[in-house]
Amino acid sequence: MVDKEIRALATVLLERVGELAKEMAARIRSGAREYHYDAVPDEDLEEACRTHVGNALQALTGQVPLDTAAAADIGRRRARQNVPLPTVMTAYRVGVKYFWESVVAEATTTALVGNDVLVAAATAMWEIQDGITEGMVSGYHDEVARRLLAGDQERSALVEALLEGRSMDADAVWSAAEVLRVPREGPFTVVAAEVPGIGRQALPDITALLTRRGIRSAWRLRPDLQLGIVHLRTPRDLPDLVEVLGQRAERRVGVSPSYDDLNRTGDALRFAKVAMRGGDAESSAVTVFDDSPLAVATAGAPDVMARVAAKVLGPVEALPADERALLLDTLDIWFDCGGSAEEAAKQLYVHPNTVRTRLRRIAERTGRSLTDPRGITELALALRAVRQTPRPPTSESTDDTRKS
Repeated sequence: MVDKEIRALATVLLERVGELAKEMAARIRSGAREYHYDAVPDEDLEEACRTHVGNALQALTGQVPLDTAAAADIGRRRARQNVPLPTVMTAYRVGVKYFWESVVAEATTTALVGNDVLVAAATAMWEIQDGITEGMVSGYHDEVARRLLAGDQERSALVEALLEGRSMDADAVWSAAEVLRVPREGPFTVVAAEVPGIGRQALPDITALLTRRGIRSAWRLRPDLQLGIVHLRTPRDLPDLVEVLGQRAERRVGVSPSYDDLNRTGDALRFAKVAMRGGDAESSAVTVFDDSPLAVATAGAPDVMARVAAKVLGPVEALPADERALLLDTLDIWFDCGGSAEEAAKQLYVHPNTVRTRLRRIAERTGRSLTDPRGITELALALRAVRQTPRPPTSESTDDTRKS
């Protein structure tokens, strides 16, 4: 690819590397100013130009193979300086154009090469510049990936520290907010979501989905839970948050009451977990703590409520599975319909008298009247406790699993 005439031309230009690098840097400053390339100090830019010019000319002389590692180092440096890649590419285009003009000018002045050789030199030079550019871009992307990983790890560690309730002074809280990319002042809320499996996200792409709605958040994945700190910018953000959570969730999700001080994140996490446990165990319910007093009341003392449920609904729970499910579902829908048999019947696609018959059976087996406020309260609490408790697999399902 490189003949002796091109080598001679490159050797002459190598003697002017310093001059060429200085002029190339000036051209880049002039040609890329509108792209804000001033983020790079003058001495840094000139050094990079000297490296690239020297690298390209040495490759043209055949003295050494093309050194793409030097280009990769410069790409990493530009990424650390937060120079956008399109801006760097603009500078490279300006620099390559000047380099070729310098080669043509030297060839014309010294008459070292003819036009046919100059065409060959152009081919060689563009291949070399492509190698240099690819090396720079590769280094740039490597640094961006490294910084993103480091940033994710730092944000994850800060989220964990806040969720654990570690006390921070005002400066530390402000710094944490800066790293987490959330405002320094609330209101905030904590989200706790059950994961579908160890190491799997409960809410895939949740950060991006919330960002599209203008909601800022920071997340942490634990073996059993995916946890998030969410900034509620306006009153509308909470229903938007709940809507997005409902669209993505595969398991139960809890949302804490709002709070203003990031130092209270640990307390909010406890409430979010209680709210999460307040949802039906076999569902993907999103339970907001402040909107679900009955659910959080039963979830807040699971051991106590398990005994209450056994005491109140034990006779119904002892029925065959199909009959038990029928009665409990009817009771659940009757509560949701405000105690209206007619409305419950519409949802169950049965006659209202059928609903009343099922409710009478519940009252007879439990000894709790559905016209007495105390009986209704006990049944409601017991039902919520039953719904919140994961049901162990039955012998029938175990046998099916073995057969499969």
